[in-house]
Amino acid sequence: MTDGKKIMSEQDLRSDEPVSVSLADADPDQRPSPGRLVRLPVVLPILAVKDQSMFPRMVLPMLISDSRHQRLVDEVLAGDKIVGLVALRGETSAEEVKSAADLYDVGVAAQVLQMAKSESEGVRLVAQGLTRFRLQELIHTEPFLLARVEAVSDILSEDLESKALVSNLRGLFRRVLDLSPHLPSELTSLVASVDHPGALCDMVASALNLNPEERQSIVEALDVAERLRRVVTLLNREIQVLELGSKIQNQVKEGLDKTQREYYLRQQLKAIQAELGEQEPGESETAELRRKLEEKLLSDEVRAEAERELKRLEAMHPSSAEYHVITTYLDWILHLPWQEQTEDHLDIKQARAVLEADHYDLDKVKRRILEYLAVRKLNPEMKGPILCLVGPPGVGKTSLGRSIARALGRKFARISLGGVRDEAEIRGHRRTYVGALPGRIIQSVRRAGSRNPVFMLDEVDKVGADFRGDPSSALLEVLDPEQNFSFSDHYLDLPFDLSKVMFITTANVLDTIPPPLRDRMEVLEIPGYTAEDKLAIAKRYLVPRQRKEHGLSAKQLTIADAAIKLLISGYTREAGLRNLEREIGALCRWAARTIAEGETKKVAVSKGDVAEVLGPQRILPDTALRTAVPGVATGLAWTPSGGDILFVEASRMPGKGNLSLTGQLGEVMKESAQAAVSYLRANAENFGLEPDFAAHTDIHVHVPAGAIPKDGPSAGVTMFTALLSLLSGRPVRSDVAMTGEITLRGMVLPVGGIKEKVLAAHRAGIRTLILPAANERDLVDVPDKVKKQLGFHFAERMDQVAAWALAAKPGRAKKAKAGAKKARPRKTAAKAKPRQAAERKAARGKG
Repeated sequence: MTDGKKIMSEQDLRSDEPVSVSLADADPDQRPSPGRLVRLPVVLPILAVKDQSMFPRMVLPMLISDSRHQRLVDEVLAGDKIVGLVALRGETSAEEVKSAADLYDVGVAAQVLQMAKSESEGVRLVAQGLTRFRLQELIHTEPFLLARVEAVSDILSEDLESKALVSNLRGLFRRVLDLSPHLPSELTSLVASVDHPGALCDMVASALNLNPEERQSIVEALDVAERLRRVVTLLNREIQVLELGSKIQNQVKEGLDKTQREYYLRQQLKAIQAELGEQEPGESETAELRRKLEEKLLSDEVRAEAERELKRLEAMHPSSAEYHVITTYLDWILHLPWQEQTEDHLDIKQARAVLEADHYDLDKVKRRILEYLAVRKLNPEMKGPILCLVGPPGVGKTSLGRSIARALGRKFARISLGGVRDEAEIRGHRRTYVGALPGRIIQSVRRAGSRNPVFMLDEVDKVGADFRGDPSSALLEVLDPEQNFSFSDHYLDLPFDLSKVMFITTANVLDTIPPPLRDRMEVLEIPGYTAEDKLAIAKRYLVPRQRKEHGLSAKQLTIADAAIKLLISGYTREAGLRNLEREIGALCRWAARTIAEGETKKVAVSKGDVAEVLGPQRILPDTALRTAVPGVATGLAWTPSGGDILFVEASRMPGKGNLSLTGQLGEVMKESAQAAVSYLRANAENFGLEPDFAAHTDIHVHVPAGAIPKDGPSAGVTMFTALLSLLSGRPVRSDVAMTGEITLRGMVLPVGGIKEKVLAAHRAGIRTLILPAANERDLVDVPDKVKKQLGFHFAERMDQVAAWALAAKPGRAKKAKAGAKKARPRKTAAKAKPRQAAERKAARGKG
């Protein structure tokens, strides 16, 4: 059996009962008899097939993926479940059928037995052939093919020739079964039990591997005698192919035996030549390896090991399995840069110019690289530093490695550690394993051709560990300047000096990096970019690069600054630049299509064109709208993709004092909400609340974006403010965002990620921030141009947060105005409150 067809039983093939169009699938008495005319509908849905043909009374599984055919299946299943299968002519596809000329004249009517739908694959059907029919005319082609058909029956003749053909067919098919291991032996008894010549032909044809034209010729042969002749011809051809394949297989086996015999004879001949002092011309692989070994600059230890392996190779026969293992090992030794290295460009001004040309901003990283060059100039024996660039995706960590290599004049090597779980990826496999190779560190150094490249280890925070070892532990030796001068790869089993390599690692977060590994690296944090930075980077780098990639010149395409600003604020609120460059690429594609179609010769993209090309603005400033009612506060959050703002919503309802927390909150975040409620209940009178507000009230705290897990203590201040706003009826100021951890005593404790949170607030249009007083020192890393546009409050207690964050009630405008004068926001971190400054000064005096 082939092509997924199922051959019916003897009872099915011998049934003589008439068939109507409403067949019962489970009743064998209702199935058509071979050669008997089946009464079909005058009009029949047509399913055009390409590479499969069905025979009457055979079962065929089919996969329907075309949408037009799926509508046809729905129509058939709603009716009598009968569909016509007709083969396509030539190279015509099912979607291109326009007339009956695109289809063969004779097809097979089939009844759908089973149907299963799949969103990814389409519709799977199991259909049983009923009878042949002749296609008279196509009635219509949309939404699916519908044709007028006429059922046809077999033309049977009971002459001697037909009987002889049937006997010959059975004998040939038994021969095919003997030669074909993939056909089941049960077919022999089934063929012997089928009496009707037409059904016998169809059954044998369904078991053969035929092309679509040959199958169609069997379907169209209504004269059973002619059908017998065609199937006998195909069986003879199949037997010839099978016999030839068997003959070739025997010849190959004999050839292998001959080859092995010749191999042993040649080995004996080589042994005789060796005894006579003769040598075959061209047999000088070991001599070539020795010549390369003599020319290679190697340390004494490495040279001694190479000489030892070469002597083993010379005493070994080339047919030995160990021969190629040693050859590969020596090849690695000879091609590794044991002593070769590039000369550093120690021109500080030129290096600064290269870094400035390749990257905007990133002053901290550039300063560190220039310091390394300066020290290297004064002390050439300095060991390479291990830098770790940490920041959200898309800020230029990976591309910065290439710029550093260009500034130093070194080769550049890079490997990605994301998802690596096998220690052998770092240290390599031992030579006892089949197909062993050095680790990716040694492989990359060989490709670089220098022992002092700039080596970037990307995504070091995403290294995993399983039963194959811990790659992060293997990296400890690689990234330790006190150990990597003698790094030992399992494959080489020789010390290789990595101290000259300048390693640069990148990561999105530091928390997932094991502490021992993080201790070996100098961490340089790269924050997200401000809107002004993105505008400058887009004009200097992104737009020219995208213009070049899309085949446009500066004269053909210009993008206005207002359009880029709209992309930054309304379409790509992110810490990095990937989405911004993607949207600029969309504008370039639009301009390229416009110019290619001849509509214009140059395109100037304005602010108004952005919405036309990219659709409506995706990010809207909704902070004021969402905080307009009491019970909603704006918080600041840190994510691996940079900082972000989040909203905390609180609602109250009659109840028994229960607290509900929703929004995929972690345990720490839930504890912060409980601490805020407890503090408000303990200090209700101080905040003007009813002392028993929780006795008859249920409170629900929700943090939107519930599909994203959230955790951490930094939302405690925000939750407290949202609850106080709800219970007091005073809305939170729309331009204020806050962060900080709270205690049951009303203290505001410091949190992390201040720089990323401040930049996120700046991107979101926030103008005033409430931060823990202990985090004031962290603003030193925030760009000055950002701090000048923001006001900061540094809170030590939660009553200060309430005074700064909550707006006054409508009847208390004068009191709110007076309170605002007392708690005016500070523009920079340097302007601390006099009382706090005095307290810190007194504390230092006591110390």
